Amino acid sequence: MSMHHPSVAALEKAMGDADQHDGPFRPGSLAELDEREAFPAAAIRALDDFGLARHYVPTRYGGLLDDHSELLQLLRAVARRDLTVAVAHAKTFLGGACAWVAGNTAQAAALGADIQRGAVAAWGLTERHHGSDLLAGELSATRAKSGAGAGAESGSGWVLDGEKWLINNATRGDLISVLARTDPAGGPRGFSLFLVDKRTLPEGSYSHRPKILTHGIRGADISGIAFHAAPVPDDALIGDIGDGIETVLKALQLTRTVAVGLSLGAADHALSLATGFAEGRNLYGRRLTDLPRVRRILGEISATIFLAEATAQVSARSPHALTAEMSVVSAVTKAAVPTLAQDAIDRLTELMGTRGFLSRTYAEGQYAKLERDHRIVAIFDGSTAVNRNALIDQFARLARAYRRGRWNETGLAEAVDTGQELTAFDPARQRLLSGDGCSLVQSLPDAAQKIAGLADRGLLPLQVSRMADELTTVADRLHEDMAALRRTPRDVPPTAFHLAERYELVYAGTAALRLWLHNAPVADAAAGPQLWRNGLWLAAALAAALTRLGVPVDASHAAAYDRVADRLLEAPTGTLSLLSTDSTDDLAWSTS
Repeated sequence: MSMHHPSVAALEKAMGDADQHDGPFRPGSLAELDEREAFPAAAIRALDDFGLARHYVPTRYGGLLDDHSELLQLLRAVARRDLTVAVAHAKTFLGGACAWVAGNTAQAAALGADIQRGAVAAWGLTERHHGSDLLAGELSATRAKSGAGAGAESGSGWVLDGEKWLINNATRGDLISVLARTDPAGGPRGFSLFLVDKRTLPEGSYSHRPKILTHGIRGADISGIAFHAAPVPDDALIGDIGDGIETVLKALQLTRTVAVGLSLGAADHALSLATGFAEGRNLYGRRLTDLPRVRRILGEISATIFLAEATAQVSARSPHALTAEMSVVSAVTKAAVPTLAQDAIDRLTELMGTRGFLSRTYAEGQYAKLERDHRIVAIFDGSTAVNRNALIDQFARLARAYRRGRWNETGLAEAVDTGQELTAFDPARQRLLSGDGCSLVQSLPDAAQKIAGLADRGLLPLQVSRMADELTTVADRLHEDMAALRRTPRDVPPTAFHLAERYELVYAGTAALRLWLHNAPVADAAAGPQLWRNGLWLAAALAAALTRLGVPVDASHAAAYDRVADRLLEAPTGTLSLLSTDSTDDLAWSTS
């Protein structure tokens, strides 16, 4: 059984081939660039040569993107090598996403062709004094007057004035999707989106702001751009006038979901390095990995990564299968996965001790670099707090839908069954708010019943069924608390964010349940990959979710961690994946 895409294996091979003869992905070379805060141009060229950018462009516009879970796994593969490289290259997908959501056919096809020829795109949303408050943006777009600007003869075109700041690839990018104020009064209908081609702008009509010195992803082009009466043609407008905020929110439903592949890759990398360290480190005459406490920790961390991986896998199929629910799915995923990955990295850092902080002493400083780099993932495309606030806005809807006990069964089956062919993504089906709630979470009681049936037939351990029931009990109470919450748009109590965090964990646990139910070879408990046999990874992931939800996990539950640790220490890469065919052949990559 494998959920891997052939393109991921091809990319791994291409990056490995590029590393021959001191290639661009060699850790020492990347560490040196990081110290100099230099852009990893050679590694980016290697990804260009592979054709990674073709996977940023939907197939209907000539590219290869027809499965967002495939793109997530491609970004995960790059992030396992180096997070700075992944962030720098993937920004082109973010820069083009608004065109895929709201651009007309000619506009999107032209952009798709440009990206596949090597054009780099950026996304200009944030401003120096307003951060994530997009409705406060000051950069303006006004109609060009006769005698000035693009299309001056007919008075057509627009003029951009203002600055966008803390923008990835603002300087190196060829194109930038810019959110601009088109109504001086602002408001939700006061902003529009423009795809600006910097290569066509007159000299002096724009200038770059200096690269910002950052704690992590030091080599990335995090800078800014200012427009000085910059003329752009009418066909630069993406969608209709006043649709800018809506288009951005719909594009974020895609980018937030795919971007968590960066967190999965960072967690893979961290676990591999820490496992290698623990296996080679002696303490009191024994290897660290011979100590029961260390093995338990490695099992717990692996289980945390399973939980994040299950969440990401189901969510990345949801743009196709549960399109109208993506306002919930994307917010939950972007808050949950980087949080779980950072928790795993933090615990691994404790295990590494001083080796986790030294720049060149262990593994050429790879661990210290990834630990710094990953912290940015939780911030971009909306911080964890911003995403939780977006979820809180839909609490009442989610509570009502859960009480009704209904869900989109067809769409959910497509999202969780990795053997099913995906429906083509249709942006016309996107909604700013989910009228159907969250099918995955609403199906939890049904999933728990199915797990109980398998346990009664001896096809799963009873402990897995007990944990599924415990998760359902938590979810029932959680939705009662969500329904009882009282708030105003400007007054969100701290308890609401706590409830949002709990909802993320319920979503993650349910994703694990559904992923196992729809993909495990349950007819024979001894069949299939070792991690899937007898619900091993599922038991560990549920234990990780319940622990975070404050539910005590007894010794029989925790024993799953130890069995997972055994599988981990057998794995040649020092990490595990639910998507692999076998625990001894989990990820085709190496950190050496």
